[in-house]
Amino acid sequence: MKKGFFLSLVFLCTVTWSSKGLAAELKSINFFQKGELSQLEMVFDSNEVQAKKFHVTEDKQIIVDLKDIAATERVMRAFDTSEFSGSIVFVSAYKKPNSKNDIRIALQLRDNVRSVLKRKKDRLVLEVENRFGVFTQNTVEENQSFEEKVSQAKAEVGRLNIPKSEAIEDILENLTLSGRKKYIGKRVSFNVKAVSVEDILKMIAEVSGFNIILTSEVKELDPLSLSLTNVPWDQALDTILGLYRLVAKKNGIILMIETLEKATADKKKEVEAKRLTEKEEPLVTKVFPISYADVRSLATLLKEYSTKERGSIGTDKRTNSIIIKDTSDVIEKVKKIVEVLDTQTPQVQIAAKIVEVNEAYLGRFGLTNGLQFQYDPIGSLGEDLPGGIGNGTPGGTADSGPGFRFSSAPTNGNGLIFGVDIGRFGRVFALNLALELMESESKGRVISSPKVVTQNKQKASITSERTVGIAESTSVQADGSIQVQFASVKAQITLEVTPQVTNEGSISLEVNIIREGFETQVGLAPPVLFKRNVKTNVLVDNGSTVVLGGLYQYTTSESHSGIPFLKDIPLIGWLFRTPFNPEKTKDELIIFVTPRIINQEEAGISRAI
Repeated sequence: MKKGFFLSLVFLCTVTWSSKGLAAELKSINFFQKGELSQLEMVFDSNEVQAKKFHVTEDKQIIVDLKDIAATERVMRAFDTSEFSGSIVFVSAYKKPNSKNDIRIALQLRDNVRSVLKRKKDRLVLEVENRFGVFTQNTVEENQSFEEKVSQAKAEVGRLNIPKSEAIEDILENLTLSGRKKYIGKRVSFNVKAVSVEDILKMIAEVSGFNIILTSEVKELDPLSLSLTNVPWDQALDTILGLYRLVAKKNGIILMIETLEKATADKKKEVEAKRLTEKEEPLVTKVFPISYADVRSLATLLKEYSTKERGSIGTDKRTNSIIIKDTSDVIEKVKKIVEVLDTQTPQVQIAAKIVEVNEAYLGRFGLTNGLQFQYDPIGSLGEDLPGGIGNGTPGGTADSGPGFRFSSAPTNGNGLIFGVDIGRFGRVFALNLALELMESESKGRVISSPKVVTQNKQKASITSERTVGIAESTSVQADGSIQVQFASVKAQITLEVTPQVTNEGSISLEVNIIREGFETQVGLAPPVLFKRNVKTNVLVDNGSTVVLGGLYQYTTSESHSGIPFLKDIPLIGWLFRTPFNPEKTKDELIIFVTPRIINQEEAGISRAI
């Protein structure tokens, strides 16, 4: 066995279900790594396996589709190959979407490299480069499928005229087109001197297998010396046609070649004959009922395709129909145009979510009024005032003793949890101490979800309005009564949107969202009206959600007063200052919009892959 890494995943189990009607069964998937190549081996119980491979460069994936293949769930399990140093990091086999009899095998790559799919007895082997450049260009071209060649050509040079297949008919059809071409014919070499054009064309015909018909003017052209090495035969043919200004016409696998001068003269005669035929061709009347398009606009557009001086187009408003009188060819052309244009107008549902989160925190920690007391050094105040009231004021002869207050659940914003009051105790009187510890937290979340449906390019809006009365002025009447005049203030939620649907199924939105509301003030102050607005243009995929904007506000404040220097002394400084009262507020606003085309299929819009 050759040196290299080897990983084999073979799953064997008893099949308890019938695979009748399927071409083959996938028995196992094996992974090998040998030198600079990684191999994925797919073993079947039959040679009748249809496979198709393509490369998704954007996702760095190689996809292998197997048609009409049965497999057990254990065989189609995914496995990780990232521990190896090759280009493949993960392999996953699963049922192909929307096709229960087909299997798709996806290979995730570290980087985009080339691959070759080889067919062997009862198995397929996918060889993948571990680094780009292991395969030579000829090796890749020989093993590439036609679809892979077309995909690679488009990626390399952009827009090209590419044959539909490797069949001779499609290659010859590509040669008769103008513009830049992709040549895919079998490679040939020529090294001739002073040979007639007729003989060279016959050589190319023998290699390719098509038939040629030459006019007498082509046979009389000057001889040609030609030296071409390893070029596609269709490129050699196209080069000769360009050198001698020849024109080729295709009829199946037959290629008729003539000079440009003769082709131009024949074309003029053909156009003149067609013009005479159109004057004599009988006219046909056809009525096209229109379901969705504007009948007058469509009729104006179709007039450009009618036969001059003979054809006519009219409209019937009552039945919303177009009446066309013209030749059969024009009628058929108009029919195809009407089928494409007379489709439902896309209808778009726009759903918005306005999420607001509010958090507030308020705290008060410390003595409400500091430490208050009075001291009588000689006790004379109590003697001068007989019969003191004993409530902490001078004049009381009896000690009122200490007292305290305690609350475990402060209410109504009162954070007093501990207090000491002494009316008179010895020579100390009017002693007052109140400790306040209070925390207040509030959280709120508001979600507004306006939703509206409209047609393509039509503006739509939806509004939810709330009105409150705010006292504007008060006056005292003659009888002593108070009259209050109120003013109405409105707050609304408005969604205005104009959608435009693209041919690929995306949606361009012109959005204007307005969110208004009231903020309650402390005490009897009237509520404050706030307004938030987002206005923008955005492109969104059908059914996707986009965040239009967000606003985050964080406010913190703190205020206290006290005796300078003393209030800053550690531990005892709280005796000489007002309570510590931090306040924090957080406001967050996020706006989401989700557009969705509700009649995509009826409107003829292609779905994005």
